[in-house]
Amino acid sequence: MSLGNSLFDARKKKGLSQEEVAEKLGVSRQTISKWETEETVPDIYQAKKLAKIYGLSLDELIDTNLDQKEIAEVIKNTDEKKEAKINWTNAWSKKYPVLATYQQEVDIDRYARQIREMLTDLQVKYHYNNLDSMLVLKDILYHEWKDKK
Repeated sequence: MSLGNSLFDARKKKGLSQEEVAEKLGVSRQTISKWETEETVPDIYQAKKLAKIYGLSLDELIDTNLDQKEIAEVIKNTDEKKEAKINWTNAWSKKYPVLATYQQEVDIDRYARQIREMLTDLQVKYHYNNLDSMLVLKDILYHEWKDKK
């Protein structure tokens, strides 16, 4: 996420207008707008004041992906009972339609067998439980996909 987007998102999350932030900092509303559109950037002193106004550390404000912070908070507050109630395929298929349609096209049994073999291999070789084995495979798959982008 860019600095401008981070500033905009942080301001919106606090429910503040550009005018309100500008008043707190002693700058014009246009200055806030220019920071959020990345026409200019705040100096380090203004950035520290912005972080304080938004209830963030300076690192969170300038090196942030606020979405990751929100996701981490959701993960922390989600237990197995809540997670079991969520149809993840349905939820993600709204963003990625292939998740709603691949079942008619892909040889699921073939891939499932290969995945089960890999899970079992992780459990035997590294003594991982079922969940840890699945998480390791998922992480490997993610990194393979990310590296090929």
